[in-house]
Amino acid sequence: MEAEVILQNLKKKVYHPIYLLQGDEPYFIDQISTYIEKNVLTEEEKGFNQTIFYGKDTEERTIAHAALRYPMMCDKQVIIVKEAQSLKKIEDLGPYAEKPMPSTILVLNYKYKTLDKRTKLYKAITAKGIVLSTKRLYENQIPAWIENYLKNYNYTIVPQASQILTDSLGNDLGKIANELNKLVIAVKETNRLTPVHIEKNIGISKDFNLFELQDALVSGNVLKANQIINYFGANQQQHPIQMTIAVLFGFYSKLFAIHFLKDKSEHGVISKMGGNPFFIKKLIAASKKYNPTKLYEIIGILREYDLKSKGMGISTLVDSADLQKEMIYKILH
Repeated sequence: MEAEVILQNLKKKVYHPIYLLQGDEPYFIDQISTYIEKNVLTEEEKGFNQTIFYGKDTEERTIAHAALRYPMMCDKQVIIVKEAQSLKKIEDLGPYAEKPMPSTILVLNYKYKTLDKRTKLYKAITAKGIVLSTKRLYENQIPAWIENYLKNYNYTIVPQASQILTDSLGNDLGKIANELNKLVIAVKETNRLTPVHIEKNIGISKDFNLFELQDALVSGNVLKANQIINYFGANQQQHPIQMTIAVLFGFYSKLFAIHFLKDKSEHGVISKMGGNPFFIKKLIAASKKYNPTKLYEIIGILREYDLKSKGMGISTLVDSADLQKEMIYKILH
């Protein structure tokens, strides 16, 4: 079941006896677990009827015994197991999962792992409760996720702004959500967010960012590219070379892939690669500026400086700001 559907049901007070929240994306796991922790019971009811365990400090039988208790002076009790992936014998919860207490809501936060679907425990939870299996979003899915997140607050965001956030924050949904919350609180004069709002309230420059660097490289604007990379060098904590390499590698890899698509139209590229039509148009236009040989060379340069950024083949005294400048020079020339 999708996280959004689970949340909608919880808000309607549709509860299940067991929730297995598992997988690689902790944001959705925390989102649901936190909602249950804060909203199912009143503050008065939580004192006797809400228990939080930590997997590394708890035995399975302790959790099962607690789950078998009846709630006191209310209809439900909530038991949340954080770090459930650290339980030594989680399979020992199988007998309880097969016959769970209807008045108990047991939440298992099983982060960065998934239960084997063949186990009795997994099958029992599937039959009696809810399983959420999460996966990390790819970076090309992040702008759409940002747009959907802001819709909940009746805000929209221009494509350039969502891409700036993606390039700067990657696919860390927790971090992105925190920054979006700042914007929603701070920006009151409009409900349409732009790069100016990003710069003013989050501190990511609207002029000196990875999105603008890509444009400068594609257009061959040496002055602009050097201005941006000098800015990165002066602000290495916010703009480490590893981030620059990762974003540029993804960008040029997409341009390289476009050359080998049978259908290079906007529709064809979207169907194969996904993404916002605004950026797909830019990718298609950018791909026409390079032939495959040049793109292969650039990807090789990025691989070379990825190794250098990790100290391979260079002196440890070489500053990463100088590496970035050298890398950009080679890409441009």
